[in-house]
Amino acid sequence: MGSGEADPRAYLRGLAERADSEIDLPVAALALAALDRPHVSLERYCEHLTVLSRDVSACAKKIAPDEDTLARRIATLNEVIYGGHGYRGDSLNYDDIQNANLIRVIDRRRGLPVALGILYIHAARSQGWEVAGINFPAHFMVRLQHRGQRAIIDPFNEGTVREVAELREMLKTSHGQKAELDPSHYAAVGNRAILLRLQNNLKLRLMQGGDNERALAVVESMLLFAPGEFHLWHDCGMLHAKIGNLRSAIAALETFLARVKEDGPRHHAATLLQQIRTRLN
Repeated sequence: MGSGEADPRAYLRGLAERADSEIDLPVAALALAALDRPHVSLERYCEHLTVLSRDVSACAKKIAPDEDTLARRIATLNEVIYGGHGYRGDSLNYDDIQNANLIRVIDRRRGLPVALGILYIHAARSQGWEVAGINFPAHFMVRLQHRGQRAIIDPFNEGTVREVAELREMLKTSHGQKAELDPSHYAAVGNRAILLRLQNNLKLRLMQGGDNERALAVVESMLLFAPGEFHLWHDCGMLHAKIGNLRSAIAALETFLARVKEDGPRHHAATLLQQIRTRLN
């Protein structure tokens, strides 16, 4: 995949059989990006990942053992990613779909929280540091741990460490004043979940813009590496129906109904399926 010679679809399909820990997060994100930019070689983007790792390593080697604190590690990552390479959250054009395509994020040095978070996680993991994305809603965050300490880092805002009060305020802004922090918001998420979150940003923006064909392509890209995510089959069926692919919509919804157990989603899908079958008659 790194040389740009492999087929991104085949690569992503192969991830479906891998353990989550075996997924190379930034390379998988580049493969997803390549689906939308099929004529772009990934070689220089993989090389950029290597450069990020090398630059962090060079800075980390300057840290004396007694100065190897969590704060120093965060400062090192921020110095390289934001200081040296100029990455920033794209606050001016937040909803631009380029912000969720890792190829374009690297080109522009601008992106969404989850795209920048993937680079942050990569840079930290390359040093063997304990890092993870967390399940914070609406705004992707990264957790770095060292010597019994941990910090929640905002990759969109130049690696700012977010305290509990700030996280609570961010949650209330996105989910309403009654929302409160929950332990689940701090839970680590796996590589597959991060990739799904990245693609979900694309899907939602494309659907909001009425581009259902491209939204369907995004859902199908998610199914390549996460076929067990049953809700994607529902999305697939809904989008096929919207663009008039009725038989494909029926097949997708039947797959969803064969796998999901919850009554609410089953009822909605069954109703939609009946409506589509009526349109075929």
